[in-house]
Amino acid sequence: MVSEAQQERSSAPASAPVSSGRAAIIGPGIHINGDISGDENLVIEGKVDGKIRLGENHVEIGQSGRVNADITAKVIKISGAVRGDITGTEKVIISRSGNVHGNIVAPRMSLEDGAIFKGSIDMDPGEAVSAKSAKPASPVKKEVVKTVEKAVETPKVADTGKMSENKKYSLHGG
Repeated sequence: MVSEAQQERSSAPASAPVSSGRAAIIGPGIHINGDISGDENLVIEGKVDGKIRLGENHVEIGQSGRVNADITAKVIKISGAVRGDITGTEKVIISRSGNVHGNIVAPRMSLEDGAIFKGSIDMDPGEAVSAKSAKPASPVKKEVVKTVEKAVETPKVADTGKMSENKKYSLHGG
């Protein structure tokens, strides 16, 4: 006779959904040199060099985790060290033992007291993260910025020391 639990396991699809609470673990003695992608949550306690793409899943870098990679995932929690750009479609959390050198794009961000972070953070909860890119601004935008900067410049006036407080002066000779 087959138990109810065995029936549930056998009827489940081969690739279990994220909500199962299960996660792949890269232990502290493991070093991966390459790209990681998949449909499962991931916990990294070892070392990873490459790229990590788990768009709809969670990635956790444990305290002993050392990652030299760009990371893309739904939720990213960092307690170890990361060098690379981070894109969280839902949120990014850097815990007090976390050390991050790279740029972060996420609608929500948490940086705990004591965490080390060097880079930029781009947060806009209303804008889809997938629409954002790490490309620099287009040349058209740069020209607009230069034009605005020139328009804001203040006129330069030479101070001859001969002005008195009671006289009115005009730059137009009046």
